[in-house]
Amino acid sequence: MPAAKVLVTAATQHGATADVAMEIGDELARHGCAVTVLPPALVGDVAEYDAAVIGSALYTGHWLDPAVEFIERNCAALASRPVWLFSSGPVGDPASRLARSMRHDPVEIAPIEAVLGARGHRIFAGRLDAGHLSRGQRASLLVFHGLKGDFRDWGEIRQWARMIANELSGAAAATTDT
Repeated sequence: MPAAKVLVTAATQHGATADVAMEIGDELARHGCAVTVLPPALVGDVAEYDAAVIGSALYTGHWLDPAVEFIERNCAALASRPVWLFSSGPVGDPASRLARSMRHDPVEIAPIEAVLGARGHRIFAGRLDAGHLSRGQRASLLVFHGLKGDFRDWGEIRQWARMIANELSGAAAATTDT
């Protein structure tokens, strides 16, 4: 049975979400998928892929424009294959009240899930490096303590990717059995 060809694409502002996409791609490849990881702007024809994992950094409750525009450009092709969605962005101690308040689905997710028939959406904690922020943004960190740092849970990310790989291998086995 041929390996599922999976596209992993994610919009990122400072690279943290791209790191998550790479980790997802690596884990899918470790579990037998043929994976391509690209930023949304560099993806050509999605029809060559059996499945897609699409993500975006999460800012003020929204996905970044490149991820939304990618879905708009490829909506018909994506709707005919398995798609999973992820967001990266809540920062701070995941147990803190502030971090928990940031863990809401982006505004765009419900309509995207409905149009694509997505198999789910996952929110992963993000990374905040003050060196990438404007002076005003750095000043706001004086008010909101504990947001700087890398809060990504690589084990959680790999586990989610393994779940996707398992679903894809089950789907591939089902199509070869019929």
